[in-house]
Formats: sequence, structure tokens, C-alpha cells
Amino acid sequence: MLKTGYFTHPDCRRHDMGRGHPECPQRLDAIEDRMLASGLLDAVDRREAPLASTDLLELAHDRMHVASILGLAEELRQQEDAGGTDHMHIDPDTAMNRHTWNAVLRAAGAAIAATDAVIAGELENAFCAVRPPGHHATRHRAMGFCIFNNVAVAARYALERHGLKRVAVVDFDVHHGNGTEDILAGDERVLMVGIFQHPFYPYSGFGDHAANMMNLPVPAYTKGPAIRELIEKHWLPRLEEFRPEMIFVSAGFDAHREDDLGQLGLVEADYAWITRQLMDVARRHARGRIVSSLEGGYNLDALGRSVEAHVRALAGV
Repeated sequence: MLKTGYFTHPDCRRHDMGRGHPECPQRLDAIEDRMLASGLLDAVDRREAPLASTDLLELAHDRMHVASILGLAEELRQQEDAGGTDHMHIDPDTAMNRHTWNAVLRAAGAAIAATDAVIAGELENAFCAVRPPGHHATRHRAMGFCIFNNVAVAARYALERHGLKRVAVVDFDVHHGNGTEDILAGDERVLMVGIFQHPFYPYSGFGDHAANMMNLPVPAYTKGPAIRELIEKHWLPRLEEFRPEMIFVSAGFDAHREDDLGQLGLVEADYAWITRQLMDVARRHARGRIVSSLEGGYNLDALGRSVEAHVRALAGV
């Protein structure tokens, strides 16, 4: 029986945006601790995330964006070696340290390696416990804690390098995946469905959008039953009609009711339910192929519990 892959790497923990930043290394500790304490690590196939090559990043990003991040990383290393700053801000919310370059390559590399393994039939599906997250990173710009868009890179990789004809991207982070939409809007080989709090950062996703985008903005304090109803009414019929050959998930857990960075009301059971719905679609149309990658989730205890629920559903245990 095929297992669920669990991709991660210590380099992803070394990326640090400064004291008090919510997108902190301890997020991965919380996930790892919960996976270990629950016994779930024994039920998955743990794999080390490789480094992505820059040419694969350029499947989703402008070459100049990739080169500029590499240049900033090299400049930061030189400054730190000379006794200067150990952090460099890209925007008010997003910073780098000397380990960020390897972390972003591991984060994208995890999604790419998971895609390879799932398509090859080595794994049934996979979850990537990586950081920094990616869904706010546009083709040309890092923003919102995100530097490169891990899910968009993997989706384009499945299309361009594996020759898939149709892939779906599902985003249930509390924030709109504006970067993923920027990269994939208008690509008829991709269907992106997302649900997110509105109005809320990054203040996008509401109103006109490309035909291959299904955005479901919801007001603050929306709870799980209402979100499940919207998913049943809108996402699932659209996914059935599209018949994706693979599903990619931007798995943000900051819509949890205990997460202070958002004001939605999901709980662990909701994440498990969403995951099972996606698995049903994947079994009918995509040979069960799902690759999920961590996005948000900043209450550490709620994050660990939510990831456990998500991975437990993927693994069927």
C-alpha cells in the first residue's frame, strides 16, 4: 500500500525573519512535535527536501526576481561576515537572513520532489512541512512572508515537465493567494479554487478575476459549517467538471478559530473534512494524486493539531 509522503528539511527552520515575527522557525517544531507525539510519523514516508534549481523556479517566476533574491542573499552573507546586519527586509512583512536562500530552495524543492514521487507512483500523496510559505509571492515580487511560490512552481512543473494536461490548485489559507493567482490566471490548464477572509490582507481576490479562478471571499467570523456549505456548492462541482489530473494544495491553517492573524472559525475537523473531499475528487480523476504544501498557521498549538488532522486524512489513518 502506498504511503503519504512527508517532505521537510532542517534548512527550512534556519530561515528567520527576526524576533517576534509570527512566521517563525518554531512553526516547524510544532508540526514535528505533534506528528511525533501522535505517532503519525510512523504512518508516513519521511523524505528530505532537495534544493530546487533556479530554472525550475523560473517556471513560475520572472528570471530577474529569482536573480534579485539570490543577489540579496549574497549581499546579506557578505554584510554579516563583515560584522554588519544579520537580516534584510524585502518589504515591511518579509525579511531574509543568511539561511533564507537555502530555505526557499528546499521549500520549492519539496513540492517538486513530492510531485515527482506522486506522479511516479512511489507515494499516494504528500505533505510538505516547509517554510517560508509561498502563496503571496507573485511572478515578479516577494511579499507577505513569501519569497517564491512553492505551489505555483510545482503546478507548472507538473504541466511543463511531466506533461499533465489539467491540474487544480486549492487554497484554504485565511488570506487570498494573490501570488498564485497572479502566476496562474488565464492558464486554461489550471483551475484554482480558494476560500479566504475578505476584506483582509492582501485585499485582493474580490471582484473580476480570470475564468480559471474561483474565489470565495467570506466575512470575518465565518465558521466551519458555512465554509463546508460553500465548498460543497461551489468548489466541488467545479473540480468535478474540470477533472484535474493532479491536485496541489496551499495548506494554510490560519483560518483556525484560535489563530490571531485571522478571524475565521475553522477547527481541526474542518481541515480533515476538506482534505477528504479533495481526496475523493483526486481518486475519481487524478489517481489520488495530491501534493500539499504548508502556507500559514501561526498559533503553534492549533497549527500542530491542524496539520495532524490534514496529514491523518491524507494517510487514511
